[in-house]
Formats: sequence, structure tokens, C-alpha cells
Amino acid sequence: MNIQSLTLLDVQPSQFYISEDKLHGVEAWLKDDLQGFEPIPVKLLDGIPVMTDGHTRAVAALRRGWIRVPMTAETDDLDWEMYRLCVDACRKQSVFTPKDLMARIISAADYRRLWDEWCDEMQEKVIHGRSIAKNAETQRAPDYKNAAIKP
Repeated sequence: MNIQSLTLLDVQPSQFYISEDKLHGVEAWLKDDLQGFEPIPVKLLDGIPVMTDGHTRAVAALRRGWIRVPMTAETDDLDWEMYRLCVDACRKQSVFTPKDLMARIISAADYRRLWDEWCDEMQEKVIHGRSIAKNAETQRAPDYKNAAIKP
């Protein structure tokens, strides 16, 4: 994947709301050019270029009419299972590019309730599911079929 060739219309968001307060904060420091614009991290996830961060910056750029902004390959080892769930939730809500987020700018209180709480619940479910799976694996009966029988 050539990140430099991507535009904001080519990348899949991994969150489905934007905080109006955060957006105003970004727009306050955003210059008329891309000077100081922190690159948006992108990861090719299941063949789709996915934004792992920078959603508010992306929307601020689009509101200025920019579709080309600095992007960089995501190098952190993030929890890709959780990101897949976030992307799936975005796609179910018809959020396919940051442009779709422009209609999903909400108050800080609604953002906490609708995004942060959703995220917290999703993470709890994933962690709980992993815990159950791990416990089930350690509780499994040993496989005696291939064990040597001693007199």
C-alpha cells in the first residue's frame, strides 16, 4: 500500500462520531496550509486502509476542502480484533470515509455517551471473551489418546 497516494476519501474510519469540542480545538490551531499537520496513521487491515487515529484532524481538513493530508503507516502493535469491531460498526452505520463523519459531529456529552461508552463496552466484551476462552483452554481435559500407557 502506497500511503502517499491515498486521500481522505480512500481511508476507512475506525470511529463513527466526532466531538464538536475536539473539532473546534483542532480548527483553532489548524493553519491555512498543512504546516504542523500531524500525519494520520493508516493500517492496511483485511485489505482496507483504516485510520487508527486522527479522525478529528481528518474532518477539520475536509471542512477546509482538503482531501490530501499527510498520512503515515501505523507502526504500533494495536489490538486489531478491537479495530476490526470498530470498523465493522462504522460500516454498519454507513461510515466509509472521513467525509461520512462530517454529518456525525456531536456535542462532547453525546460523544462520551455514544462513542466513549460504546468503545468501553466493546473492549470489556472482547476482554471478557478472551478471558473465558483462556479459562476454557486451561480447563480442557488432557489428551490421553496419544499418551503412552504404563503398566
